[in-house]
Amino acid sequence: MQLVQQGKLRLDEDVREKLPELTKAGILRGFDDQKEYGKQAILEKIEKPITARQLLTHTVGLSYDLGHTLLERWAKEVGKKGDTNSMTVEGWTTPLLFAPGEGWVYGTGLDWAGVLLERVLGNGETLGQYMRKNVFEPLGMETSTLNPAAEPLEKLENKMKDKLVPVALRDAETGELSLSELPIPAAWQPTAESGGAGLFTTAEDYGKVLAAVLRASSNEGEEGLGLKKETVDQMFSAQLNKKGLEMVKEMGRAFHAGIMPEFPVGFEAVDHGLGGLLNLEDVEGKRRKGSMMWHGYCNSHWWIDRETGIGACLLVEQFPFADPGVIQLYNDLERAVYGELVPEWKKAKNA
Repeated sequence: MQLVQQGKLRLDEDVREKLPELTKAGILRGFDDQKEYGKQAILEKIEKPITARQLLTHTVGLSYDLGHTLLERWAKEVGKKGDTNSMTVEGWTTPLLFAPGEGWVYGTGLDWAGVLLERVLGNGETLGQYMRKNVFEPLGMETSTLNPAAEPLEKLENKMKDKLVPVALRDAETGELSLSELPIPAAWQPTAESGGAGLFTTAEDYGKVLAAVLRASSNEGEEGLGLKKETVDQMFSAQLNKKGLEMVKEMGRAFHAGIMPEFPVGFEAVDHGLGGLLNLEDVEGKRRKGSMMWHGYCNSHWWIDRETGIGACLLVEQFPFADPGVIQLYNDLERAVYGELVPEWKKAKNA
């Protein structure tokens, strides 16, 4: 959004020329099982523009391939090296599942947004280097990086390695926790720096980002990120068309604990902004309408409530995804925060 504000990138310009890998991959429409020879994948040419807006809202048609039957079959058929968690551009290169803008599916859109940023800049600067100069350093985020191995040795040894948190794995039968390794190891030295899943950070550092977005929401502006209020207003505006909205809601119905566990079951007043999911109505005892949120693979969560000025994150390293214990903690945390900081919620809590 910094590039958009600076006029270096337009949200709705066609970026297919800058991302030829996706144009070449096409749209996967299924498989021709009657075909006896050659590849059976049915691939359709991408005729519609691919835009930055689609990448930021997961409406471009890109999905993660882990556990996705069609994409895994396609990858095997073409001999693809590396999956979408491999921290490589080749790994992120998959066919779309629908034409750009014609649905919603969570996937590698933010990774490709990072690739797009690098190619728009065109100066050899990586996403991580850009983030350091334009986000981490201005906000005083001393323990954040997209590429730990590229950091100065002193910073790596003294400020990062000793802060690494091991992953806890919950036993499905006993409920007990034990230390484990991630099924998908974090990339200490990624081939491509990931905008969707590559951040090494701390709660203190991440909180600085949330606070900066809240400051930028005021008319006074914000010096760290340099975002104007109208830019942030755009980020927090509903972006989905009817088809995309229905696909988000469908995902919420099928996997509530994984998509929107902070909302009551059946809550469907949602949309997607430029960077996260929005609730379009107040959640009783919790965040106000227009708030943005998302979460991570190891059960970390964040939200930004511009109406009350509250932003918070819960960072954990626990697996599997959508752990009920973490979800309970997250909901308890949010209710406690609003119970203390929001007068009307506090009054209702004590009534």
